[in-house]
Amino acid sequence: MPSFDIVSEFDQHEAANAVDQANREVQSRFDFKGVDASFSLEKDTVQLEAEVDFQLKQMLDVLRNRLIARGIDARCMDIKDPVLSGVKARQEVALKQGLDQTEAKDIVKRIKASKLKVQAQIQGEKVRVTGKKRDDLQSVMALLRGEEGPELPLQFDNFRD
Repeated sequence: MPSFDIVSEFDQHEAANAVDQANREVQSRFDFKGVDASFSLEKDTVQLEAEVDFQLKQMLDVLRNRLIARGIDARCMDIKDPVLSGVKARQEVALKQGLDQTEAKDIVKRIKASKLKVQAQIQGEKVRVTGKKRDDLQSVMALLRGEEGPELPLQFDNFRD
């Protein structure tokens, strides 16, 4: 029986490359000359550090563009509020990976509401979809990618015929 998995993940190595590129871009930009601004990546969290809040917003745009250029969906970014202290401004950006229980239930609910002849079941941090026809599975993919789909960066892998 044909099946595939719905996951939400990104390549850790590509994220590290995107952060390195963002650091280099900030160091070479004219509007950041003489400014102590940097990015640092720790596991799934990117730390932004600058002198003022306005620079953090610009750095966030640089990071978003670098992630997109490296093939990482910008919707995986969970942007925290900036923390302003005397001389420094800091901000955390968590890179979300995996589907939590509520997101997985929402995906299953959307698939069932579509009335397609497929079964969806939650398996840890992914959702497995099985059906008798490959066309039905492709319809599920189109549904979740379209405007009706959730606001999550979804990938479809482990497609079996």
